[in-house]
Amino acid sequence: MHTREEQLSAFSRLLDVLDRLRVECPWDRKQTNESLRCNTIEEVYELSEALQADVPEEIRKELGDVLLHVCFYAKIADEKKHFDFADVANGIADKLIFRHPHIYGDMQADTPEAVERNWEQIKLKEKDGNKTVLGGVPSGLPSLIKAMRIQDKARGVGFDWENREDVWDKVREEMTELREAVQSDSEDAMEEEFGDALFSLVNAARLYKINPDNALERTNRKFIRRFGYIETHAQALGLNIKDMTLAQMEAFWQEAKKQE
Repeated sequence: MHTREEQLSAFSRLLDVLDRLRVECPWDRKQTNESLRCNTIEEVYELSEALQADVPEEIRKELGDVLLHVCFYAKIADEKKHFDFADVANGIADKLIFRHPHIYGDMQADTPEAVERNWEQIKLKEKDGNKTVLGGVPSGLPSLIKAMRIQDKARGVGFDWENREDVWDKVREEMTELREAVQSDSEDAMEEEFGDALFSLVNAARLYKINPDNALERTNRKFIRRFGYIETHAQALGLNIKDMTLAQMEAFWQEAKKQE
């Protein structure tokens, strides 16, 4: 592995390369925060896929792409005399120090749970920080992840179930209300109650230390794998999947399950 000096030198090289591209390359020169934004979102999703696959070389590559975007935004801000990368790095370092008084101060927190209990309270004390507990939840987050973050932040200030087993009563309550909404045939009521039921399941996942986004993605991939098995074997038999009966597809589905 590289020494700290070699790592700093590599980062300095990246900034030098970006400086030159920003001046000499027509494409790099024309980029703005807005033109890069959608690409940044795509790069983060690609990093997420690499992390899920747990392939070090792919993670390294995607981290580089994300790092480039971070540096690019800092470079654009520097050109506008707003801030530079040093401000970005110092800002996050200062935040980390402030949020870890059990390391840099005299607060006691000997377990991960103790650190988490202090986290949201510390954030509310920050200068220019969030003024409300839920104020730091980005409105643009995907809904499933947003539900996780909302519940985590509420838990951070003590708004949580005393016994995690009690959450299942809430899940059953919400499922009952969803069934009632379905029977009413009201689209608005069904959507609302489905959201409530899903939110309660996310809450249950959190309490049992399950990441619901990871769990759903695992099921997505499982479905894709099994459905692909159906398509592959249908083609081998000269069948068009659209012409197969449900019983035929179910038989292949069960075969795919057995092979996992």
